[in-house]
Amino acid sequence: MGSGQIAPCDCDKERKTDGKEGTMLYLLDFRIEYPATMSQKEFFSVLLREAETALSARKAGIIVDVWKCAGIRRVVAVVNVDGPDMLDQLLIDLPIMKDLGQHVHVDATPLRRYEDWASDLKKRLE
Repeated sequence: MGSGQIAPCDCDKERKTDGKEGTMLYLLDFRIEYPATMSQKEFFSVLLREAETALSARKAGIIVDVWKCAGIRRVVAVVNVDGPDMLDQLLIDLPIMKDLGQHVHVDATPLRRYEDWASDLKKRLE
């Protein structure tokens, strides 16, 4: 597995992000700590490998979108995966998790498309 690739997710394959059955959207919230034993150059190198991987996954449709929060070491992303097993595999294989695992805190929140929720509400009121 080379730099910028996520092995179990087949990032070269285009993915639909229409929220249809078989895919799940998750909001991922990464908070990244700066290890005391790592130089700034080493830390930036890890962050760059992660950024390249994230942009590749976004191009492939696994990441719907990703943002870096200004002024803090925090990244948020919405991902489109087949389910919790694929989410675990994706997270385990991220460069940042391999290099800084104990210094990265991730919260994963399953998302429901707003349109689907609104449709459900409408049916309940009929």
